[in-house]
Amino acid sequence: MITSYNLKALGDVLVIILGPNADAQSVTTHGQVTRIQDKKTNKTTGFNITGVGQALGLTEQAGQIYLNEDQVTTLNDLIRAADFDYELVATASKLVVGRVESMVSHPDSDHLHVTTTAVGNGETLQIVSGSPNMREGIKVAVAQPGTMMPSGALIWDGALRGVPSSGMIVSGRELHLPEAPDKPGALVLPENFGEVGEPFDFVKAQTLYTDGLVDTNY
Repeated sequence: MITSYNLKALGDVLVIILGPNADAQSVTTHGQVTRIQDKKTNKTTGFNITGVGQALGLTEQAGQIYLNEDQVTTLNDLIRAADFDYELVATASKLVVGRVESMVSHPDSDHLHVTTTAVGNGETLQIVSGSPNMREGIKVAVAQPGTMMPSGALIWDGALRGVPSSGMIVSGRELHLPEAPDKPGALVLPENFGEVGEPFDFVKAQTLYTDGLVDTNY
């Protein structure tokens, strides 16, 4: 669940993104709750909820946010009161520390690789990467499906040249880290940065390049 609270641009609106935009969507509004739904599958892909900032304690915030259990309970009460059959679940950041467990060449590319990357709790993702410094065993930052990047881009499941790819192994440049090189290449994390599966620590990451903790010679 990706949540974005817009105070200035749209007014007091909480935008909840549950999946990628469908080719054809239906929009239904009951009171302060608007549901966005895939017309083909009837799957709910998001909600816009107005006038909820004060109740959630968000009036001084804007941009991407992570909701706690109490805030999600408040939203579920509003959704039920608006006669929508859906229940939100609180989730932590989808941007996590991962480890590349294996890597093979892409069958239809001379520069892409197909990786199996651990993201914690025994889970692995198949991620296609074109990073020139990709190799087995490295610790990386993984944008799992449902991640909102600093640019505002959303990461979902997809495919690269016919091979399914679930999420993305990201670069320091894509994370807007200070002095990250302006070129493609995975952010290879120091071994002591964090455990696999932990949310990526942006505060700790601010000095990775400035302190020379990341190899940029590739």
